[in-house]
Amino acid sequence: MHVDICVHGGGSLKVPVVCPYCGVGCRLYIERTPSGYRLEYADDIPGIPNENGRLCPKGNAVLDLLSKDRLRKPLKAKEEGKFVEVSWGEAIKEVAERLREVAKDDPRQLMFFGSAKTFNEPNYLIQKLARMLGTNNIDHCARLCHSSTVAGLKAVFGAGAMTNTYRDIEMADVIMIWGHNYAETHPVGFRYVIKAKERGAKVIVVDPRFTRTAWFSDLFLQPYPGTDIALANGMMHVIIKHGLYDKEFVEKRTLGFSELKRTVEKYTPERVEEITGVPAELIEEAAVTFARAENAVITWAMGLTQSVHGYDNVRAVATLIAITGHIGRPGNGASPMRGQNNVQGACDLGVLPNVFPGYQAVTDPEKRRFFEEFWGAELSGEVGLTTIEATHEAEKGRVKAYYIMGENPVISEANSERAIKALRGLEFLVVQDIFPTETARLADIVLPATSMLENEGSLTNTERRVQWSFKALNPPGEARPDWWIVSEIGKAIGFTGSGARGFNYRSPEEILREINACTPQYRGITPERLKGNLAGIHWPCPSEDHPGTPLLYTERFLTPDGKAHLASVEHREPSERPDGEYPLILTTMRYVGHFHTLTMTGRSELLRKRWREPFLEVHPDDAERFKLKDGEWAVVETRRGRYPARVKVTKAVKRGVVALPWHWGANVLTNDAIDPVSKIPDTKACACRVRPVSEAEARKLLSELREMGVVS
Repeated sequence: MHVDICVHGGGSLKVPVVCPYCGVGCRLYIERTPSGYRLEYADDIPGIPNENGRLCPKGNAVLDLLSKDRLRKPLKAKEEGKFVEVSWGEAIKEVAERLREVAKDDPRQLMFFGSAKTFNEPNYLIQKLARMLGTNNIDHCARLCHSSTVAGLKAVFGAGAMTNTYRDIEMADVIMIWGHNYAETHPVGFRYVIKAKERGAKVIVVDPRFTRTAWFSDLFLQPYPGTDIALANGMMHVIIKHGLYDKEFVEKRTLGFSELKRTVEKYTPERVEEITGVPAELIEEAAVTFARAENAVITWAMGLTQSVHGYDNVRAVATLIAITGHIGRPGNGASPMRGQNNVQGACDLGVLPNVFPGYQAVTDPEKRRFFEEFWGAELSGEVGLTTIEATHEAEKGRVKAYYIMGENPVISEANSERAIKALRGLEFLVVQDIFPTETARLADIVLPATSMLENEGSLTNTERRVQWSFKALNPPGEARPDWWIVSEIGKAIGFTGSGARGFNYRSPEEILREINACTPQYRGITPERLKGNLAGIHWPCPSEDHPGTPLLYTERFLTPDGKAHLASVEHREPSERPDGEYPLILTTMRYVGHFHTLTMTGRSELLRKRWREPFLEVHPDDAERFKLKDGEWAVVETRRGRYPARVKVTKAVKRGVVALPWHWGANVLTNDAIDPVSKIPDTKACACRVRPVSEAEARKLLSELREMGVVS
């Protein structure tokens, strides 16, 4: 459908945008009227992810981004948390000088943090800026959510992305939802599961909590946190033992089956029950149901990925998909659900320490030479730091300057007290955001950015669908687009060459054309095509006459030999297990009405009123054991910190497991031990203890945590 930006009667203007929240990538209209703005459902655009135009609670509250406490002018710190307004010229000059000084001394002392909450174009620019300064120390929030997916799927299939679309989920006969509260984290996407179920599909849910998603399940498996590999191996044991794997597919399109068969042989359902707590008969039933389906999909999220074994977790699940042949056909596939609305795009455009745009390895001399010629700069061939590694290096004085665009690591990073100490120890911190976040309060320079509704550009959703979002609102004060800010800094540093060799950009369209020239998957996804097709284009799209590729791997995988590389992995314990001192397992979760660190949804009066505070979910037996009462206060303690919350006694969690939403700052508790490959922290299985406290003691602790700056 061609873009419809038109003036209506009375002088109103209807502008199509993409929702700034989750990875579903819903379309909506913002109507600008003489009296203000209003939201309108995009129910007239065929082929979009939210096909009926409906939105979730967050999407319906999108105009609350017009909050009064938006950043309006550049700020310079006098002391921590105390700022004075400065001009854009002064702010840009200081940022450029400080980054240039550190780079001149040693570019490895620089760190850059891109954002999955902004467009592809500024993400491309911030990684280009980092690399032209001589460092690959560039990362973004995928490190904390789906880095395990990116690495794990690439190892098995050749690319770290969803292999299919929402339509394929709707067409599936069996949908296995693993470590993913789909109904609450991606409510509009979950409509496709409901539609599949309405026509007879079976839904299998694997989750340590009985969630709203689990209410829709035909089969519910409730493993202990951190036991996913054992469960996947147990299912594959059953499938191989009973000859239910796709023999032709395995023979022609995979490698490593013999080793896999030997590995899973010892993972009998009975042994796996001892490890996971899932009854053997349920393991058998889930395995047989999935294997015998004509069409089946597995979808997952943080419950699978946020683990010191996240990389192997994803490889194990991808291998389960491969041996059953549930990939490369309509109604089948591997469906990781991205959290923020441009996590996929930020990954695609090289906001990772090991790859240039298009997943081209920085260690590959040929790829590096191409970008050196393209950008006109000498580039490093050394893999850079991830965000967690940068925190650890900053503690040692090895990272001195940090540029953070649109992220809030003080709240989002595991072991957040350690993160905040590291950020405080930097020589220079610049934060670019739309709100005065907890991280911005630590900055030396704060740069006010426009929200997605006040700017335009391309975004890539969880299906690899690239869409163009148009400018609908006027920005507050002197807020500027992210792409403009990074461009001005690049020019001030001295990168003033022509074309791709500089930062002399006039529009996001110009930047996307540069992306087209250096990113094979995006070659044919031009601004003109996106503006003329509101349903978007799925990458890979190698040329302007190519329609895009909604379904991957129909003929071959993207591995060098074209085959899926089956993973033989063993169950290993999480980095922490319950013991006498910390007898419970803490896992973290999300609420449907809130988004990540509350930077945006926390400013919505409607959403704050409905989801006011976190509750600690505790099994009735554990509540009795530790003298906890429903609705009263308790303190959760781990080896890293303490956090107060009201108790919710419920059988939604297993005995021995407690669950806490992380939006308000619960990462003060979580573990920053990292997966050796994906470098993701182990936030879903932390040893803890819980004790009852008075409301006065709980409020006092909350005040202390706010004073420290580690809670929202």
